[in-house]
Amino acid sequence: MARRTLVLLISSIVFNLCGAFASVSDDHSRPMILPLHLSSPNANWHHRQAFDGRRLQRSEPNSHMRLYDDLLANGYYTTRLWIGTPPQQFALIVDTGSTVTYVPCFDCEQCGRHQDPRFQPDLSSTYQPVKCDINCNCDKKEAQCTYERRYAEMSSSSGVLGEDVLSFGNESELVPQRAVFGCENIETGDLYSQRADGIMGLGRGRLSVMDQLVDKGVISDSFSLCYGGMGVGGGAMVLGSIKSPPDMVFTHSDPFRSPYYNIELKEIHVAGKPLKLNPKIFDGKHGTVLDSGTTYAYLPKDAFHAFKDAVTRKVNFLKKIHGPDPNYQDICFSGAGRDVTQLSKVFPQVDMVFTKGQKFSLSPENYLFPHTKVSGAYCLGIFDNGDSTTLLGGIVTRNTLVTYDRANDKIGFWKTNCSELWKRLNYSNAPPPAPSAFDGRNTSVEISPSIAPSGLPDTVIPGVLQVGLISFDMMLSINNTIKPNFTELAESIAHELELNISQVRLMNYTHTGNNFVIRWAIVPAESANCFSNTKAMGIILRLKEHQMHIPQKFGSYQLVKLKVEPQMKRSWWKQHYWAVAVAVLVTSVLGLLALGTWLVWKYRLQDIVSYEPVAARAIVPEQELQPL
Repeated sequence: MARRTLVLLISSIVFNLCGAFASVSDDHSRPMILPLHLSSPNANWHHRQAFDGRRLQRSEPNSHMRLYDDLLANGYYTTRLWIGTPPQQFALIVDTGSTVTYVPCFDCEQCGRHQDPRFQPDLSSTYQPVKCDINCNCDKKEAQCTYERRYAEMSSSSGVLGEDVLSFGNESELVPQRAVFGCENIETGDLYSQRADGIMGLGRGRLSVMDQLVDKGVISDSFSLCYGGMGVGGGAMVLGSIKSPPDMVFTHSDPFRSPYYNIELKEIHVAGKPLKLNPKIFDGKHGTVLDSGTTYAYLPKDAFHAFKDAVTRKVNFLKKIHGPDPNYQDICFSGAGRDVTQLSKVFPQVDMVFTKGQKFSLSPENYLFPHTKVSGAYCLGIFDNGDSTTLLGGIVTRNTLVTYDRANDKIGFWKTNCSELWKRLNYSNAPPPAPSAFDGRNTSVEISPSIAPSGLPDTVIPGVLQVGLISFDMMLSINNTIKPNFTELAESIAHELELNISQVRLMNYTHTGNNFVIRWAIVPAESANCFSNTKAMGIILRLKEHQMHIPQKFGSYQLVKLKVEPQMKRSWWKQHYWAVAVAVLVTSVLGLLALGTWLVWKYRLQDIVSYEPVAARAIVPEQELQPL
């Protein structure tokens, strides 16, 4: 989605689903947790928030997927979804404002160049087209049902409907499920130019992934999203219900008011003082809508100006500057400092007040974004809608667990560290979905990110290969030609990959101008001969999907090459070299001791035998010298 646009549907969805969907049901209704991760390769801010130690309780087993944050660069969060048998992987924008899940089709007449290859139905043994009948709009051949989506920023997607197996990743407890999705034939606008492959629709409707999974009875009618903080990203998506934290703030969401997820917002407070507005201002048209596919927040005109003025008065000691994009009249302030953890000492707290007086607080990272050209400067991420609808995008829910409890028509908010949420869930890894066969003959695998931008190398399959070494080449683009501090960079890499610094080793580097190509080796811990498969896959995913965040002074980085090598089988001598060395040492010492003892005994014996008293010696006559 575009950085500045409202991702609200402004024309009707031209489709109907024909027939009943084929189902693959499970014996238990289980929520599904999907992790969210930082995917922007050029993060401008490096920041870690303290882990607050609170635990998120689960009411039943969850299925989970990761989210990938590209909020600042591209304006969206993505997750990974696999379609077909064998599975074909796609990076999809997590969008609560859309219903259909769609990916580019292999024969797309007008599709952009995206992160992953297009979907090829012929390569999937489980794919079936949704056949045309009187209940749906059909393609030109009157053979297959079609769909069409149009968005406010003038982008659109249209194509045919198909049904196949959807898999949710190695970390999901939910087994692959059959579901209907869109196979794109035409995409326009931002959908054409975006890096992500397509959309994962979480809105209300029969084609929504949520509705289809709920209808099968495999998850409860609830899901949650948790977006990471400013410059950190990451987080998790939970499909299914979880036990709400006791201090979660809920507000009613009326499913009959609009097809979007709305909340009952009544007031906005800045620094504890309410904005002087008519409460009905937040109740126009669709009301106040949460849309995860929109980057920023948009308020009705009067509410926007009141909010802008209130914040500006509180930070009048900061200098107002122009925004990073000359095409927009951004409201930006410099002099706030580079440490985003200290922004709450400079910018005011903002509170959203709901119908029954429930109050949910927003920190500065929920309404600001960092200036991309001026260090220590920030801009308002709240804009004038030009419409009566209040739209709250992803920026408002940073470091906030948002639970969409559709079964009880309510939405909850809970402040937490979303970047650490995945670790706190404490779920065991589920088996991977339909892994590819591996014959065990390859000794190493080289992965070119341009060829295989996502997924795992086929060699990393639990129980098949033990990874002994991971090496990669990274290219740094630095603003100056000064050699970077490799020790500090190694510490940052170790922190991002959750390793000890001793496991990250610099192999070599070359540079041309401002570009440095650095080769690193990742080795197992000293107490281990290889990585666990879970650890190896985690490292490879973070490297291949550009989830590492290095300090800004190192500039931007790009992964050039990734190589995975199995644990080398050591010879008998290598496996027992310590024992051999000790045995040789002991033998040498004992041999030297024995030799020394024998020599001492010999010399003493010689002295005893050769010495006699003078009287006991035989008299030997003198010999005359013979003449020459």
